Amino acid sequence: MISDVLPDIPRVYTALAEWSAALVYILLIRKRLNAPRLAAAVAVGLAVLVGLQVAAGHFPIALWTLGMMLALAAMYALIYGCAEVSAKDAGYFVARAFVLAELVASLQWQLHTYLFRTGTDAPAVPAGLLLVGIFGVAFVGAFFIERRHFSPTWSLDVDTRGLLSAVAIALITFLTSNLSFVTTSTPFSGQRGTEIFYIRTLVDLAGYVALYAQQGQRLELRRAREVEAMDRLLHSQHEQYLQSRRSMEVVDRKYHDLKHYIAALRAEKDPVARTGYLNQLEDSIRAYGAQVDTGNSVLDAILTARGAQYAEDDVTLTCVADGQALGFMSAVDISALVGNALDNALEAVLAVDDRDRRLVQVAIFAQDGFVIMRFENYFEAQLDFDGDLPRTSKGDRRHHGYGLKNMLQIAESYGGTLTVWAEADWFTVRVLIPRPASS
Repeated sequence: MISDVLPDIPRVYTALAEWSAALVYILLIRKRLNAPRLAAAVAVGLAVLVGLQVAAGHFPIALWTLGMMLALAAMYALIYGCAEVSAKDAGYFVARAFVLAELVASLQWQLHTYLFRTGTDAPAVPAGLLLVGIFGVAFVGAFFIERRHFSPTWSLDVDTRGLLSAVAIALITFLTSNLSFVTTSTPFSGQRGTEIFYIRTLVDLAGYVALYAQQGQRLELRRAREVEAMDRLLHSQHEQYLQSRRSMEVVDRKYHDLKHYIAALRAEKDPVARTGYLNQLEDSIRAYGAQVDTGNSVLDAILTARGAQYAEDDVTLTCVADGQALGFMSAVDISALVGNALDNALEAVLAVDDRDRRLVQVAIFAQDGFVIMRFENYFEAQLDFDGDLPRTSKGDRRHHGYGLKNMLQIAESYGGTLTVWAEADWFTVRVLIPRPASS
């Protein structure tokens, strides 16, 4: 038997804790609703949770689990309806919010019973001040603690494994913390009311720490994958640059050889046949002989190679570039910035059915102590932004979508910025980098 039995947490307190915990995570991530609708939805959520908890207090013990499930469903609906999250993301946040709510409610009620030695008939004003103080400090503190793990500009993208892990931690935490209310005949149960409250608070704290550590590990793994993907992308871009240089050398040799062939053909006696052969031969090599000369060999190689690819895909590329303005940048960085931008633009315009609108414009120049790189392309698709950058249109987001991130990282490494916007069927990427004083 449990000696020195203390009153259990009031249902209204539990509902308020669950609502506050859900609100913490809603405020941390991107909102689905505007401010007035968000406020209305949050208010409705509080009313629903209070109503469910009060009603569950009158359920028979056999329906106690049903009451808990209804409360969790209400928390899920509140988070999913207010925050721009997927179904899995919402489930992940519910698991975290539930453990946080259990922890704060248990801590507050433990202090309440310690100070007042009674339940709901405690002095109203001191009890109310204690409730507001503990809930305020705990949930505001949780908000600031969780800010380093969540942001409105990040996409959570919880997979099934991550969701199941969070749910398992929350379930084990809840069952272990409430074990003493079911039976006292286990090594992990308490015998006295104060012991039971202490065990519940301590176990809930351990569960919250475990979920916090799990999210930190998820972020570390995500960053490691992004760094690995960016490294692969950089290596790929550098290899493309080297291949472009080799291809240009081959084309140069063939171009000069073909000029001798043209001279031989001019000796053809039949004027009509000779002119026809010459015209065909010149048309076939014109694209290869037209090299880009910007004053930067790296940029020349990239633009020449991409220009040939654009021509093959029937895409119009217009380029005005001062390659000397990029003299302070490394070959790898130039290759990654320009190569990624041109690859993304090509992929976008190839989705345009009207071939006359497959247009890409590039401008690279120095102005007022800055190097400005501007890449524009016509587009007809719908953009879904993840913070300041558009999300990849490919289904596998883990292995795609790093082109713009890599460009942003390179721009920031030089103290610059990358800006992306879409307007009037044109998609624009602008890179702004300050020029060193020496250049």
